[in-house]
Amino acid sequence: MAQLAVVLLALFGQMERTYTVERAAHARAVATAKGRRVGRPSVVDPDKLAYAAHLREAGYTIAEIVAKAGIARTSLYRHLPPRPAESVTAEPANPTSDGLQT
Repeated sequence: MAQLAVVLLALFGQMERTYTVERAAHARAVATAKGRRVGRPSVVDPDKLAYAAHLREAGYTIAEIVAKAGIARTSLYRHLPPRPAESVTAEPANPTSDGLQT
């Protein structure tokens, strides 16, 4: 009988855990639908982030931006949009009208 009681208690504990997870997911979905942000607040100052974006547009490396703006490297990668991919193929030196070089 003791083994049956332990199995039943474990079953009820697992069911309660499942219901708790479902309630938390529902609460997060409702908060998101109402426009509230879920989770910890951002610690990155918007002015520093704008300065970091300006530095990136100016061509500075991430290491230089970290040193000048005072924002952690991981935060920069999280908040700054990725740069567009640059073409790695070379353009022809003297393109002709048919696309072939002479």
